[in-house]
Amino acid sequence: MTSIPTQHVAIIGGGPAGLIAADLLSGAGLAVTVFDQMRSPGRKFLLAGRGGLNITHSEPIEEFLNRYGPDRSFLEPAIRAFDPEALRNWCNELGETTFIGTSGRVFPASFRATPLLRKLLQRLRTQGVEFRTQHRWTGWNHNHALRFVHPSLGETEFSPHATLLSLGGASWPGTGATGAWTEVLNTAGIEIVPLRPANCGFLTTWSDHFASRFAGIPLKNIALRYQNATVRGEAMITANGIEGGAIYALARPLRTGIEGGHESTILLDLQPDRTAEAVSQKLSSRRPKESTSNWLRRTLRLSRAAVALLREQTGNSVPHDVAQLTHLIKNLSIEVDGVQPIDRAISTAGGIAQQEVDADFMLSKRPSVYAVGEMLDWEAPTGGYLLQATLSTAVMAARSIVAKTAASEA
Repeated sequence: MTSIPTQHVAIIGGGPAGLIAADLLSGAGLAVTVFDQMRSPGRKFLLAGRGGLNITHSEPIEEFLNRYGPDRSFLEPAIRAFDPEALRNWCNELGETTFIGTSGRVFPASFRATPLLRKLLQRLRTQGVEFRTQHRWTGWNHNHALRFVHPSLGETEFSPHATLLSLGGASWPGTGATGAWTEVLNTAGIEIVPLRPANCGFLTTWSDHFASRFAGIPLKNIALRYQNATVRGEAMITANGIEGGAIYALARPLRTGIEGGHESTILLDLQPDRTAEAVSQKLSSRRPKESTSNWLRRTLRLSRAAVALLREQTGNSVPHDVAQLTHLIKNLSIEVDGVQPIDRAISTAGGIAQQEVDADFMLSKRPSVYAVGEMLDWEAPTGGYLLQATLSTAVMAARSIVAKTAASEA
């Protein structure tokens, strides 16, 4: 058993939440050890930045907070205490300036996660943070010491004065976020809401012809409607369904509808910038003997994938009548019959029930043990909201640890 100093903080999980907490805690003078079951920390940070690290969003704070829907009240104190401006300042302090994209999303100037992660790890080591990799957390012993399993060291135990759990959800198993911690906490009597896919794709049945030709092709500049929600953006056709930003934004109500056995039809508007009247007027200029595909591409500039989707959903019987075709283009229905597996999702819903933690995200049944980020039961759309809330909860917990440590030493 390894001896740990009395005022020592253990962070379990070396993803974005764990690393920003380590920065704040070590910067405040506390001894910090980060445990991670992977060979190196920051794997999830790198994967999140694969297409450009979208760290937050620049919209007004009230609009920003509303993006969290029913989870707003749970997350609001943490986000206000460490808001998008504070997150951008933190990046700037690390030497990574940020910029606002045309969509309002915020990115590092390098548009990559690697430079930010490299500078953060360098500062953590300078501040004395110790990293212990390939340590898989298995729970606590009878004396409340943390227990780990290492491939060569075997079982080890650590007794810090505070612990911060930042093990993520279950949507990125290749980074170590497997959700295995749910069994550990269940055993400890902590209520866990089952993990489910969030910001995920959905399943539908395409014909073999359509799937083989158009899987991986985007549908750009569209609008999707489900129940009372409408989202602009783009979607990606997959071999067995549909995914992408516009679909992710509808994932929560759509998943809930499917789980409840309710109607699961989404309506697709292929011409959201034109009214139905404008579409009809464009379609009225069909040339003699012009094929349906050429007609649609010439008049409305529909992509080949959009035209093929019209054929797919009508059994290759696209109506010639302008009124019928206009309605179809503005209200193309797609029936989804399932959710893509959780390991293909961008994030997860579910986790530690909100009532199991206090305002600083400390477990009520495990004093001095905090849980942050996707381990908690909340969800948010993509666009910077996921990472912002993840980091904000970690900062809130870390500040609480610093304050309680100072009070105990006073």
